[in-house]
Order: sequence, then C-alpha cells, then structure tokens
Amino acid sequence: MTSTELTTGATAFIPGPASPYQGDIARYWDGEARPVNLRLGDVDGLYHHHYGIGDIDHAALGDTGDGGYENRLISELHRLESAQTEVLLDHLGPIGRGDTLLDAGCGRGGSMVMAHQRFGCDVEGVTLSAKQAEFANRRALELGIDDHVRARVCNMLDTPLERGQVAASWNNESSMYVDLEDLFAEHSRVLTVGGRYVTITGCWNPRYGQPSKWVSQINAHFECNIHSRREYFRAMANNRLVPQAVIDLTPETLPYWELRATSSLVTGIETAFINSYKDGSFQYLLIAADRV
Repeated sequence: MTSTELTTGATAFIPGPASPYQGDIARYWDGEARPVNLRLGDVDGLYHHHYGIGDIDHAALGDTGDGGYENRLISELHRLESAQTEVLLDHLGPIGRGDTLLDAGCGRGGSMVMAHQRFGCDVEGVTLSAKQAEFANRRALELGIDDHVRARVCNMLDTPLERGQVAASWNNESSMYVDLEDLFAEHSRVLTVGGRYVTITGCWNPRYGQPSKWVSQINAHFECNIHSRREYFRAMANNRLVPQAVIDLTPETLPYWELRATSSLVTGIETAFINSYKDGSFQYLLIAADRV
C-alpha cells in the first residue's frame, strides 16, 4: 500500500486499484463545493455532509422580513445538522479517552471533531476524496487536535486499520455509496468484539414495493445507490452485527428539509426528499448494532 503526504502533514493511505465507480465518486466529491455545505460549516467551523433533525426554533429565526433572516436560517439549519450528529454519538455506547473510533465516509470531518470533543478519544476518518481529507486534516490542525483526529484517503471497504482496533464506528449518510455486505464485513473486522456500529441513513421502504421516482431522483443527484431497509438488516446479520436500536427519524428530519427548501441554498433536490418522506417510499433511520 502506497502513501503520500497531505499538505497538513497527515498521511493519506491510497487504496489499491479502485473500481471505475469509486473513481467517479472521488471525482464527484473532489469537485463538490456546494454553499449548503460550506456556508453552514462557516457558522462554527464544523463542516458536515449530512442532514438535520429536530424541531425548528422559530423564535431564533425571527422575522422573515428583516435583513438578518437568511443568516439566522443558515445557523438554524446548521444547528439541526449538528443535532443529528449528537444523536449518532449518543448511540455509540461508553467510549473512553484511550479508545479509537472510525468515521467511514468522513467528509470534511465535522462528526470526527464532535466525537473527539465529546469523548477525548482518537478518531480515524476515511474518504475517497483527497480534497475532503485535506480539508478535515487542516481543520484538525487549526483546532489543535490533529494528534487525535485524522482523515485518510482510503476505501472504506478496505481500511488500513487493524482487526479489532476500534471501539465504535459509524457511517453518517455514506453507506449508499458501497455494497452493504462488503461494508459491514469491514466494520465487523475492525470493531472489537462488543464494539458498537451506528449508521444514520436514508433507505427506501420495501413496503412501497420498489424505489419510488423520488428515490431515483436522489440517486441520480448524488450519484449513489440507496439501499432498501431490508438490505441493511440482512447484511448486518451476515456480518456479526446485531441491532440494539432502530429509530425511525423520518418525522424528525422533515422540518429540516421544509426549512431548507425556503432558503437561498436550495440545490433542487429538496422536493424529492420532502415528497418521498411524506409518501412513505423513503425513510431516515438510525440503526445501532453490536459486534458479536
């Protein structure tokens, strides 16, 4: 396995030959610079690549007619996205300062920073995007936590972590870019026995019959392949991951999308999310599972 040095000095582990699809995804995220991700992160320096949950604080939004409303709206969207990460971290179980965590599909590193700030532990992140890894490592350096938080350019299906090295791991809206059997096999390998895996993800509802047109639009927009809810549980069962908690966050995420659809940061995909959540064809789930 070869390695190169990022401009921050952190090591980037380059995986072996990637599939053409993985190359496409790396290029997609290397070129991504949506204001909806960057402007929200500018609020407090936590840059997320996932969505939000919780009730809207209408008092904090204030009057839609004054000049500061849009900035307050952006701050509120960011608060809801950070609230989503807090819920994920709540389900990791007891984590000690000497533990190592894995963020599979870490993006620009917001969840890694929050995990370290809460637990004081080491956090390893992996992403196919060299630009995301460089961004995340630069932020860790700026925050003075680069000896605990590190992003690597790496395939989440084949990480350089040792067997049983991590106490807990997660995918925060990143599992739709990979085969679930391969993904959960890798989490099962790197997790210690008794370790906790958590995912928050959108998945299509098997009761709907097939992926709806809205789900197809989301797939096309993000160049991903959204899995069914059934596929998650089947692949976990095949890879020694036993669910301990399953929470339907769909009602909790709708306010975020409805608020975002009124902002200047719309990307054109908001309607697909709102309609698919409302018609039941798409669900937003948290699944926490233990490695046995």
